[in-house]
Amino acid sequence: MITRITRLIIAVQLLVALLICIALINIWHVNNVFAAFTVGIGLVILIRLTIIANNFFISLRYRSVAPEDFRLTWKQVLRLFATEFFASMLSSHWTMAFCSFDKRIADRPVGLPALLIHGYGCNSGYWHSMSRLLLSEHITHYAVDLEPVFADIDEYAPLIDQALAQLCRETGQEKAVIVAHSMGGLVARAYIRKYGTARIAKVITLGTPHRGTGLANFGTGLNSQQMQWQGRAGQGKASQWLEELEASEDTAIRSLFVSIYSHHDNIISPQTSSHLAGAENIELAGIGHVSLAMNPEVQKIVIAQIKLASQHEASAHGSVSQ
Repeated sequence: MITRITRLIIAVQLLVALLICIALINIWHVNNVFAAFTVGIGLVILIRLTIIANNFFISLRYRSVAPEDFRLTWKQVLRLFATEFFASMLSSHWTMAFCSFDKRIADRPVGLPALLIHGYGCNSGYWHSMSRLLLSEHITHYAVDLEPVFADIDEYAPLIDQALAQLCRETGQEKAVIVAHSMGGLVARAYIRKYGTARIAKVITLGTPHRGTGLANFGTGLNSQQMQWQGRAGQGKASQWLEELEASEDTAIRSLFVSIYSHHDNIISPQTSSHLAGAENIELAGIGHVSLAMNPEVQKIVIAQIKLASQHEASAHGSVSQ
């Protein structure tokens, strides 16, 4: 469904650019068609810039204060915005529209396989950049598309169960590593609450709102309601669903998690919502929400964590060669 929606959005934006081009030619008598269409595309891009800027602006209302070591200069702030804009355009205008997938088998696969779980309003195409790196590291990985798009997060748990069962069966492994972006991390936790941890060696979350996000207050769907955070950082409250999810977990479950997050996330706010008590938390700076899975530093950390999980399983149960 997201594939169709993103393609439709692309088509609508091209139509808007074309209509602006026609208006410039017929009303303002611009004679250069190429220039007129360029102006149309430019105005569409400006709208997208405004949307991204608005996300950053709204996140300020709920933000947590970044520690001193993670503060940014104005130059770094501009780089943060530009990188997040590029990542958002690439994701919404190319990878989610044309690069979705269900499985990618590595050449001479080694170590544990991975299951990739995307976030709210996305599809498996979000993982295009990460997937290329995983293949270069000979890591077999599957991906899911979370549908219905606006469903209860708990409704996705059976899909994850089926995907993990298939992944383990087809690779001959007992366990896999979950790599999840944003809401995908909550989906992984909902799966564990229902089915347990028998098939999971590690869960790596990227920018997951473990305690909710204020921007979910403006979202659509039951899953958005479940991710809500009310109030400012340090003074707010997570949704009842998140509170119940946290109450269902013990230290053994939390020890399986690695939470990677940015103190400058423009969607998860307060940003410290991604800090998961009892997990290994890796704090970063200057990275936007959509950019996380495309960021080279984040990708290196993810690969290293998958390899660590593979080494641990190999030492505990023998070889994990696929």
